[in-house]
Amino acid sequence: MSDWSSGEAYERYVGRWSRRVAAAFLDGTVVPPGARWLDVGCGTGALTSAVLATADPAGVLGVDQAAPFVAHARRLAADPRAAFVVADAQALPVRDAAFDAAVSGLALNFVPDPHRAVAEWVRAVKPGGAVTAYVWDYAEGMELMRWFWDAAAELDPVVADLDEGRRFPLCHPDPLSRLWTDAGLTGVVVRAIGVRTAFAGFDDYWLPFLGGQGPAPAYAVRLPEEHRRALRDLLRARLPIAADGTITLTARAWAVRGSVPHR
Repeated sequence: MSDWSSGEAYERYVGRWSRRVAAAFLDGTVVPPGARWLDVGCGTGALTSAVLATADPAGVLGVDQAAPFVAHARRLAADPRAAFVVADAQALPVRDAAFDAAVSGLALNFVPDPHRAVAEWVRAVKPGGAVTAYVWDYAEGMELMRWFWDAAAELDPVVADLDEGRRFPLCHPDPLSRLWTDAGLTGVVVRAIGVRTAFAGFDDYWLPFLGGQGPAPAYAVRLPEEHRRALRDLLRARLPIAADGTITLTARAWAVRGSVPHR
C-alpha cells in the first residue's frame, strides 16, 4: 500500500530525519578511507550523501527500485564519486566481491525476501568487508509514526494490520542478528541509534502525512475527508505540544553489522 513516487514528499515526511540517523549510523561504522561502498535501497540519497561527506570513499554506488527516488538522489549527491542505478536489492547488477562495504538504510523491511537480499549483499562485498543496515524501530522507538498509528487504530481498529510495528517483525534486535548470522556473517553486533525529531508546529508534523509516501501517509490520503479530519483532530489533542506550539519527539533505529568471512 506504499507509494514511492515522489522523493520530495518523502523528504518532508521522513527523509529529513533519515539524514540524522544516517550520520549517527556512520559514526559507529568503521570502514577505512578509500573504500568502495554499495548503498542498497538508497532512496533519496541520505546515506550516500553521509558517506560522501564523512567517510572519504573512493566511490559509492546507490541502488534502489524506485526511479523517482534515484533521480532525487542523483540531484542531491552530485559528486563524481557517486553513481546510481535502478535495480532490485535481491538481484544486484554488480560483480562478486566488488565492494569493501555494503550498507542499507531504512529499506530492508520493505524487501520481499530479506534473506535473499542479504545473501546478495554478502556476495557483493570482499572477504573481511562490512555488511551493515539499519531499520526504524517501528513498534516502539519511531515516535512520529507510533503516535499516528495509535490514533488511527483508535478510530478504526481494522487499521492495526497496516501498522508498521506489526507488519515488520524483522525490525527488532534478535531477528536482525539472526538474519545476519544466517547469512554467514561474523562478529555480528546490533545497536540502537536515536535522534531527536523536532517539529515547528502541528502542521509541520501533520502535513507530511498527506504526501502519500510510505504506509502511514498512503493510509491517510486514502481516507474520506471526514475520517481524515477526525484523525488530525485526535492527533492534535494527543501529541505533546509545548506552550510555544513546538513538538519534540524521538526516533530510534536498530543497526546491525557483520563481516564477510575469509573464504
